[in-house]
Amino acid sequence: MKLAFFGDVVGKPGRAAVLEYLPELRARLKLDFVVVNGENAAGGFGLTRQIAEEFFGAGADCLTLGDHAWDQREALTYIEREPRLLRPLNYPASSGAPGKGAELYTLPDGRRVGVVQLQGNVFMRQALACPFAAADAALDQMPLGTVADAVIVDMHCEATSEKMAMGHHCDGRASLVVGSHTHVPTADTMILNGGTAYHTDAGMCGDYDSVIGMQKEMSLYRFTTQLPGERYQPALGEGTLCGTYVETDDRSGLAVRVEPIRMGGRLSPQVPSL
Repeated sequence: MKLAFFGDVVGKPGRAAVLEYLPELRARLKLDFVVVNGENAAGGFGLTRQIAEEFFGAGADCLTLGDHAWDQREALTYIEREPRLLRPLNYPASSGAPGKGAELYTLPDGRRVGVVQLQGNVFMRQALACPFAAADAALDQMPLGTVADAVIVDMHCEATSEKMAMGHHCDGRASLVVGSHTHVPTADTMILNGGTAYHTDAGMCGDYDSVIGMQKEMSLYRFTTQLPGERYQPALGEGTLCGTYVETDDRSGLAVRVEPIRMGGRLSPQVPSL
């Protein structure tokens, strides 16, 4: 199978990059399944139904969220109606969080792709239940190579160590473990010993002439004065589409190839060749 994951979409430039480049990429790479993390798509904070439906129309099969899942209140009800939208799986049961954090999707040809969204706890503004235990429970429900033909794990967290630990924890049980949240693409795409593709962070889809997608002036003011300043606003320059491309073995569901994707904007372009 040919899979792709695209990192956190930040504001209008990120949305524009997804809508412009994803349909072309889906056709060029013959992608079977696409996941987009959309948690910062609505003005940098959360996701709305309208934006989600635009992403589905452009070729996304599943959208994931993160620590900004509920910044747009309509997401609390929309996620109950839309099974293609996932929030972090490891909300504690007592929270009553709406929606799901893992799902198994059936493609038109009958193949099945599992998606698991997790949120880490190190340096995050909210502590959820253990993501490693949540990963075990989800992967046990969709074993790779039998129930699922491919499994993608979105590890949404701050610490690179926690992301890497999750990659090794899921090695051999997922097709791809990819990090989101830190908005900077890393250079460590690799296949782990057990056959799982790994990427510490896919990078954001947004304007890189910024501070992680937000206007530079606001961030610089806060850093240089230690004062709160105005509310962050997304930068408005040309967006870059950033993500991860994976090919899997049809028999095992494990990865045989993984490469970064970058299109548009300020970063050097990279698109896998077939």
